[in-house]
Amino acid sequence: MGKIPQVLDRWGRPVKRSALTEEVAAPTVGGVRSPITGYPADGLTPLRLASILREADQGDPVRYLELAETIEERDPHYLGVLGTRRRSVSQIDVTVEAASDSAQDQKTAQMVRDWLKRDELTEEIFDILDTIGKGYSFTEIIWETSEGQWQPARLEWRDPRWFRFARHDLATPLMLDENGQEVPLSPFKFIFAQIRAKSGIALRSGLARVATWGWMFKAYTQRDWAIFTQTYGQPVRLGKYGAGASDRDKDTLFRAVANIAGDCAAIIPDSMSIDFVEAKSIGSSTDHYEKRSDWLDKQISKAVLGQTSTTDAITGGLGSGQEHREVQEDIERADARALAAILNRDLIRPWVDLEHGPQKAYPRLVIARPEKEDLTAFSNALAPLITAGLRVRQSEVRDKFGLSDPDEKDEILVPRSAQPGVQPGDGNGNGAESAVKYPLKGQSAPAGGVAALQAESASAARSAAPDEIAPILDRMAREADPEMEAMLGQIEVMLEAAGSLEEFREMLLTGFPDLDAGGFANVLGDAMAAAHAGGRAAVEEDGDG
Repeated sequence: MGKIPQVLDRWGRPVKRSALTEEVAAPTVGGVRSPITGYPADGLTPLRLASILREADQGDPVRYLELAETIEERDPHYLGVLGTRRRSVSQIDVTVEAASDSAQDQKTAQMVRDWLKRDELTEEIFDILDTIGKGYSFTEIIWETSEGQWQPARLEWRDPRWFRFARHDLATPLMLDENGQEVPLSPFKFIFAQIRAKSGIALRSGLARVATWGWMFKAYTQRDWAIFTQTYGQPVRLGKYGAGASDRDKDTLFRAVANIAGDCAAIIPDSMSIDFVEAKSIGSSTDHYEKRSDWLDKQISKAVLGQTSTTDAITGGLGSGQEHREVQEDIERADARALAAILNRDLIRPWVDLEHGPQKAYPRLVIARPEKEDLTAFSNALAPLITAGLRVRQSEVRDKFGLSDPDEKDEILVPRSAQPGVQPGDGNGNGAESAVKYPLKGQSAPAGGVAALQAESASAARSAAPDEIAPILDRMAREADPEMEAMLGQIEVMLEAAGSLEEFREMLLTGFPDLDAGGFANVLGDAMAAAHAGGRAAVEEDGDG
């Protein structure tokens, strides 16, 4: 019995299989991993914000992470644009590329494909993408074993406040244990995701670093706007008292003026009066509050989405909107590729190592929107190359058409000419459409069909005028060979790639208008003319006899 190969994580540490099925970073009420958070955003000032960010830069990210969480809860615009970016990636279909065409690699890739069909995957990916806002995220892998087979049971988001970075580089992730000590991450237990908004350490690469400043300034503006609207949006209440009024009379007048807005009633002595002074140009006085809030929102849109056209009504026209949309697609593609690389490194490779041991090559997750591709043109271009001897992987062709790899027990579609009991065309149209196969040089033609017609015409023509008609018919037969081979080659590729008869029918109907049958039609027309001429010659010879 061979020795089981040692499995190591990305940092070169040995994996303890016995600990993989246990949760190591679950929350604990009253412990160091408490789900209860603070609210450093309350009463936030520029000095406090600078202090919070400085703490994070020095390796203490707790208040920064709590602030990042708070602004997502209190700023609808930031929550909306950040959620849009995360959901745009979490809802993209995930595909799997096998490491090779070998049976084992195909089986491993199918194992991953089956796991990706889980309904929870979209939400799990959304949680992993918490890294976009905060700069990094941690997701614990809860493994399970069934009949000796390893498989991720679920992916649990973990609060980043429960993790730290090594002080010597502020890059190596550490976890807080039950005693509050910083310990290395358990091997094969975490997906450590980093999708940076800017280059640098994870603590300074999140979008929240920009969003906190914008949110604070907008909060000041909105507070001032609210005070202005409440105070100056109503008439100013001005109380007047006489020269001999006592302090008690003044207090009575002040209470009357203060309460008149809510009570709409007041009692004052005859010697006093209350005037209502209307505020002028209220509308123009509040414009700058709204403009400043909108401007700050646009800056957040630029930071998160790379543009403003999908979140603000004003755009620079149709062309500008299209340009902005392309920028957002660039960001989406970058996020998707970064996420796929993270999952391949921290999830797929560990899974394959646990199940099959270290490999030279691993299946690869691909997260990308499908590019629009003309499959008919692909089939038409590929068929002649295969006929010419080009070697092509079946798995690549299946991936192009979205077809799965067949199992041993699956019923496989094959060309009708290769099925038992199906004969080539007999000249009466039986099977001629899909079974007739024209000979290459040095091969004999099948009986029946067009080939039989050519043979009979040639025989008749030779009996009448062999020196003139026979060479023409031989030349036509040779010219028909490559034309038929090219047409049938394209159809065979479609038949090989189709997963069902209905799918093959749709592919054939779609691709047939592009099949070049002109050359074969010309040869066939010449052959029919020669056959007709040969027949007339034979009839005339019989009549003369």
